[in-house]
Amino acid sequence: MFAVVEIAGFQYRVKHSDVLTVPLLKGNVGDELTFSNVLAGGEGSNVSFGAINGSVKAKVLAHGRAEKVIVFHKKRRKGYRKRNGHRQYTTQIQISNIAL
Repeated sequence: MFAVVEIAGFQYRVKHSDVLTVPLLKGNVGDELTFSNVLAGGEGSNVSFGAINGSVKAKVLAHGRAEKVIVFHKKRRKGYRKRNGHRQYTTQIQISNIAL
């Protein structure tokens, strides 16, 4: 069974026991989170689309930061160069239950 669920503004296709890295979510390590915005789901040829009455439960495994993204600005022939780095905060979750 799979589901397409919206988590923090992004859509993810999830199955039972999948481990995802998503943008930072509120909750401590070990907490159980419930996502109720299920967009599609089903199993085999029995697939439903649209707003589905269902939920996806996930367990918070860890909080961390993503890989560094380099932001580089330059204006040619002016001698202007600026380099910045950015690391986005992330949460690692494991899907524990899908109820459609």
